[in-house]
Amino acid sequence: MKVILLSDVYKHGVAGEVVDVSDGFARNWLIPKKLAVKATAQELAKAEELRSQAEARKAALEGRLNDLARQIDGVELFFGRRASPTGKLFGSVTTAEIAEELNKKTGIDINRRRISQLQLREIGTHSVPVRLGNEISPQLKITIVREEEFASYVAQRAEAAAATAAPAEVVEAQPEAADVGTAESSGE
Repeated sequence: MKVILLSDVYKHGVAGEVVDVSDGFARNWLIPKKLAVKATAQELAKAEELRSQAEARKAALEGRLNDLARQIDGVELFFGRRASPTGKLFGSVTTAEIAEELNKKTGIDINRRRISQLQLREIGTHSVPVRLGNEISPQLKITIVREEEFASYVAQRAEAAAATAAPAEVVEAQPEAADVGTAESSGE
């Protein structure tokens, strides 16, 4: 008997697929449990409509994932951990911790399973890929420092970020000052 699956059925197919199963399996299991319907012309038309709606939802989801990927690409996260004198961590930085820190920094909550399962067990800077969308593969920059150096390191990074932002503001402020000077000289 040909049936249209309404939900995924193990070893038989996925939702929306037309499959051929034994009559007893269809009558006694699939149809009563609302896992499938008999493949009639009317049901095939409904299934086609459902497939087109599913494609539209999938495209919209893919677009949102690509937007998120662009937002988190290159984000730098810092972690302070206890480490041996050789730089090996006592433990590791987990994907759950990375996801939580990313949520704190950017407000974007992603599933920890989308973050690559790299073992981060050494002090230093690591590039961690995230599986989001299909246009780009965003990379998170994870920096791990010793626990006792963590506060000073984050302060240094904040100062460096402020210093790179400050010259842009100074350049913008100078033309305004020049405009004021020319207005005063022309008014005399």
